[in-house]
Amino acid sequence: MGRLIKTFSNGAFLEYDKGSFDDWCVYLTCPDGRKNPPRDMDYFMQLKKLADKYGVQTIYNDYVKVYELTTKSVDERVLKSISRIASAYDEDALNVDIIFSILYMAMIAEERKENTRLGKRIKRLGIYKLLYDKSSVYEAANFMRGMKWRDISELCTEHGF
Repeated sequence: MGRLIKTFSNGAFLEYDKGSFDDWCVYLTCPDGRKNPPRDMDYFMQLKKLADKYGVQTIYNDYVKVYELTTKSVDERVLKSISRIASAYDEDALNVDIIFSILYMAMIAEERKENTRLGKRIKRLGIYKLLYDKSSVYEAANFMRGMKWRDISELCTEHGF
């Protein structure tokens, strides 16, 4: 069993466990016991639906709040902040809590990658591309594959992060 990070009201929980690169792979265990590593495509699809319902600006601004709090370590206060942010989403609060918590954990994993030059900015660029550049979920999740880190960094800088 991995390192339990957050449990949700429906019994689902998030943990870090061994992945293909390191021990910082995010896993979501559903209430029925299924355990899977969430993929960019999965949570990008959810973010797109939420942006369609609540507005791009609202979803992006709330994501950036989490982004700005993210360091290389899990912080219980940030996990609580994510739940507070999510509570504003009424019937979607649980879903937002799960998605933003997954993103938080994924950004920590990016920050901890050995020799990273991009860290958490890589997630923010994908989300920016999805929400503001109106890219498809597939394109937003995959457009950086094969790109050099300097080119990705330059795109991040152009967008102010």
